[in-house]
Amino acid sequence: MNTLIAISGLGVFCLIAEIFNLRKLLVPIALIGLLAILGLTISEFNTPASFYNNMIVVNKFSVAFSSLFILLTIFLVALSGDFYKEHPTKISDFIAIKIFLLSGAVAMVSFGNLAMFFIGIEILSISLYVLAASRRLDIKSNEAGMKYFLMGSFASGIILFGICLVYGATGYFDMIEIYDLSQGIGLPVWFPIGITLIIIGMLFKIAAAPFHFWAPDVYEGSPSLTTATMSTLAKIVAMATLYKLLSGLTSLSPKVELLIVIISILSMTVGNIMALRQKNVKRMLAFSGISHAGFMVMALLSMSTAASTLLYYTAAYALAGIASFAVIIYVTTNKDNEDISNFNGLGKNNPLLAAILTASLLSMAGIPIFSGFFAKFMLFEQTIKAGYLVVVIAAVINSIISVGYYFKLILAMYTKEASDEKQTVPFVYYAVAVIAILLNIILGIYPSFVTNLLS
Repeated sequence: MNTLIAISGLGVFCLIAEIFNLRKLLVPIALIGLLAILGLTISEFNTPASFYNNMIVVNKFSVAFSSLFILLTIFLVALSGDFYKEHPTKISDFIAIKIFLLSGAVAMVSFGNLAMFFIGIEILSISLYVLAASRRLDIKSNEAGMKYFLMGSFASGIILFGICLVYGATGYFDMIEIYDLSQGIGLPVWFPIGITLIIIGMLFKIAAAPFHFWAPDVYEGSPSLTTATMSTLAKIVAMATLYKLLSGLTSLSPKVELLIVIISILSMTVGNIMALRQKNVKRMLAFSGISHAGFMVMALLSMSTAASTLLYYTAAYALAGIASFAVIIYVTTNKDNEDISNFNGLGKNNPLLAAILTASLLSMAGIPIFSGFFAKFMLFEQTIKAGYLVVVIAAVINSIISVGYYFKLILAMYTKEASDEKQTVPFVYYAVAVIAILLNIILGIYPSFVTNLLS
């Protein structure tokens, strides 16, 4: 609760700072504030679970994921200063929206009541609608904002209808009461229908197939920093929330587990096969994100150990995503498109950024020594123990396929001639990219640092 109040206060401060013309100090102040909030959040990790009228539940799960969300927001805000330098009068708006988005993310993993859960989703979603369409004079940004708004609104409507059915069946919004009633017999048929609708809505939010069709166009049309936010922060928030919703049920029914198996295999396969055909880097990473959503959904097949595995996988994926987008934003700035050809010769022009992008792509592909490899390894091990060997076989095949499109970008950097001259890189891009990929490698070397948090 303290974290949520502090984040909201920082967001309001960013808006007020505009009145006093503190634009130049806004990014440093926001970063210092977020670091202080991160420290406050981590300090609550070993304290007993707190229940604020069961609207907000502060426990190890919510603190661990909230800390990850705050860390990612620090990276995104750090990149904002240079990214929005052409719009200095609006920078306070963009930073405040990202911080309010973070408050929605924290509410989504800390809820103890379906009303708070829905409020968190709406704060997160509305912030992303605004950011997706934030380039008013860019037709692609307008299209991305409209598509995301329409599809996100449909998903939110489905979730809200599911919540209404759950409330109608149980008479409660409180999750503890709902879980207690779900253990017994005699709940009306609309209770499982309501739960199913909520799950479908959340699958829209994480862009898992067959609910993924909005993602490639929205990722391509949105400003690159917004795409980075959707690909990393928004996706893992939705995944953690989906786990939290299902974790209170003692066991998933065989039909739900079959549905998870189908969605997992379909997401991995559709995402990877479609990514092979892409020439636009942002569309390629959109389909890559769809395939990673399939891997994340796999964790739900072993609910008893899913929390620590999911935290590790989302941390590995998000850190690699932030590192890659820091490079992509630099390379594609002032370019008409985000085609792979823009990366030709980057290995010669800027070896450090090329090495960071290579490392982040190798992590996403699941190559040792990066944490992406160990995340997949743990996921496969637990899924085999749960008795779903067929899903692991499909996942291994898809991991091999993914190497194809990741290496297409790597080969462009190291084997093709550069089309333009070397440009100076702002320090913030180096800082964010290097810190994110180092954290990724450290998690690969010491996976127990994260996996032991929720075990």
